[in-house]
Formats: sequence, C-alpha cells, structure tokens
Amino acid sequence: MFFKKNEINENNYLINICALLIHAARIDENFTSDEEKIIKITLMELGLNKEKISETIKQAKNLEENSNQILDFTKEVKNLSEKEKIKIIEALWTIIYSNKEADIYETNLMRRLAGLLYIDNKTMGDIKERVKKNTQNDISSK
Repeated sequence: MFFKKNEINENNYLINICALLIHAARIDENFTSDEEKIIKITLMELGLNKEKISETIKQAKNLEENSNQILDFTKEVKNLSEKEKIKIIEALWTIIYSNKEADIYETNLMRRLAGLLYIDNKTMGDIKERVKKNTQNDISSK
C-alpha cells in the first residue's frame, strides 16, 4: 500500500484522488466505462480494498459534482511522494487517452495539475508520451 496514514486520512486522500480522476474523465463530457475501469484499477494499485471501491467512487463523484475547482482535490495530493504523484499522473493521462486523443480542455487540465502537484514539465511530458505510446500500442495489437 502506498499510504502510511491512518485509515480515515487514507480514505480522504483516496476520495480526493478518485474525484480528480473522475474530473479528468468528465471534462470532455464523455465519462466512459473504460475510464471508470481505469479509475478502479488505479484505486486498487494505490491500496484500496476491492470492497471499498464502489463506495469511494460514489463519494468521489459527489465531491466532484459539488466542487467548483480542482484545488479541492489537489491540496492533499500535492504532499504525496513523487512515486505516488507519478502514479496518479499516469492514471490521469491514461484516462485522457482512453478515447485515443486529448482535447484542449484535457490538455489544459493537465497543464494546471502539473503546477498544482509540483510536477516539472519534463516529467509531465515524459509520462504523457509513455502513456500515449502505450495507448497506440494497445490499439495496434487488437
């Protein structure tokens, strides 16, 4: 498990991370089952029990719907380790490229998140290109 915090704080982090992932999935106004699957996999990789995923997603959707800025989702996330932040950024780019392309709103979101999460441009670009390449390889292998 990534998080070394007590269960209450851990759940708050995971709800905020999940809300951020949901925000990225919804920003193009097309929240797909593929994007939800990526969110579930990410939550499990971050250590959330499979039994808690549905409830966490439900709480995160409510949080995302009732928030008017991404700052609400990133204020705790920015204090995570570099490894944890990279995992989240990879998941965000995977969600964005799950429909094979990034639109202007998605690209703008990631640019803003780079600053909010203290991710340098080179790291952000490397992650983006890796995810984009993996997505293209997945398409060509089908």
